[in-house]
Order: sequence, then C-alpha cells, then structure tokens
Amino acid sequence: ACLVGSEMCIRDSDRPFGGSAGAQALPDNGEPMIRLLVGLGNPGPEYEATRHNAGFWWIDAVARRLGARLQPDRAYHGLVARVSRPLAGVEGPVWLLEPQTYMNLSGKSVSALARFFKIAPHEILVAHDELDLPPGQVKLKQGGGHAGHNGLKDIQAQLGSADYWRLRLGIGHPGVKAEVAAYVLRKPSPEHREALEAAIERTMAAVEPLLKGDMQAAVRLVNAKPPQPKAPPPSETTASKPST
Repeated sequence: ACLVGSEMCIRDSDRPFGGSAGAQALPDNGEPMIRLLVGLGNPGPEYEATRHNAGFWWIDAVARRLGARLQPDRAYHGLVARVSRPLAGVEGPVWLLEPQTYMNLSGKSVSALARFFKIAPHEILVAHDELDLPPGQVKLKQGGGHAGHNGLKDIQAQLGSADYWRLRLGIGHPGVKAEVAAYVLRKPSPEHREALEAAIERTMAAVEPLLKGDMQAAVRLVNAKPPQPKAPPPSETTASKPST
C-alpha cells in the first residue's frame, strides 16, 4: 500500500517506482519500454479454461512468441519468466508474470516483482478479461479505473498508481450484473473461445512495438477492428433464379 510521505506516493513521472531519483533508460523515441508483462487469472486446473483466465492465455502466447518458460517463484507469488534477449533490437531483461495468488490478490505478486526490479507502473502491461468488449475484440490503453475488476483493483492499490497499461481481452457480458461472478468463472462457448484465441494471436504483432516503447504503434495494431468475414457469394440457384 501507499504510505504518505514515502517514495511510493511520489508521482511516477518524478521518480522511478520503488527506486531513487534518476533518469530511466528510454528507447530512441523517448517513450518508456514495457518491462513487465502480466496476465491475470486464477491458479489451478479447475480455472484454467475459464473466461477469468484470459490474461493467463495471453501470457502463455507471449511466452511461446519469445521462447520463454514460466517457472514458479515464491518471492513473487507467481509463475515468472525472465527474458534477457526478448527480440532483436530490444534490450532486456523483460519479465513475464502470472500471479498465483488468486485474482483478488494479484497486486501482491505484481508489486513484489515491480518493487524489487524498480519497474515503474507505466512500464507494466496487465492483460485481463474484459466484460465490456465482445469476444474477439481487444483494446490497449494506459491508466483508467478498475471498473470493478478485482485483479486490477488490487494491483492499483498495491502499486499506488493507475498508470500501468491494460490489455483488455473481450469476453462479453452475460447481460445481467448479478450473473457476472458465475459467468467469468465458466468456460466460454467453443465459438467464443475461438474468437478469443484469434484475438490473442492478432495481438502478437504488437509485442515488438510494446517492448521497443513504440506505444502508438502498439495501440494502432491492437485497437484495429478485426477483419470481418466476407459474405458468401450467391449460389448458382439464387443467381439463375428467374425474376417474378
């Protein structure tokens, strides 16, 4: 939590998170690079395929993309991968994290790693399930509220900042607020799971600009509308049907 008068309450723009005053390493475009990629979910096989674990699915895809392997790390309460040389032209290390604290305590894991390695909130990206987007749609943004998402709520409380980046993976809404808790802990339909996986695959094109600090390019790539399926051509019977 944030203690009044401590370094954790100083604005991120004034001082690196968890560290002393000083300039941060920036790429040529002057924007901070993403140094910590977090996916939210719940541990255990019973939750593995549920909507609430969409963030884990995304980190798993990034790990495959970077050739990384997540390993349990008790110090950071999660599955962690350190990638020393993530991509050509990207200076490491970059960290991947799947908190194993259960969703409501995700901030315990994120803040432990961020503080130890002096990673500022604006150098963190959190991938999470998003009720307000349909399956297959993804949005990238920095800052904002937690919209009742308990994982984001705890991260914001533990970091003392809302400046981190969010990758919002659409899972759709059940339509009734009272059904949300049960909905996120159920498996999506095969069609929705396919749409989610396709969306996650599309976002892999944004991993390089994210790690290079080209956030405008990353936002353009992620927020572009997914291609719409082409309408099937008229059948021969329809085309040859005489007019009446």
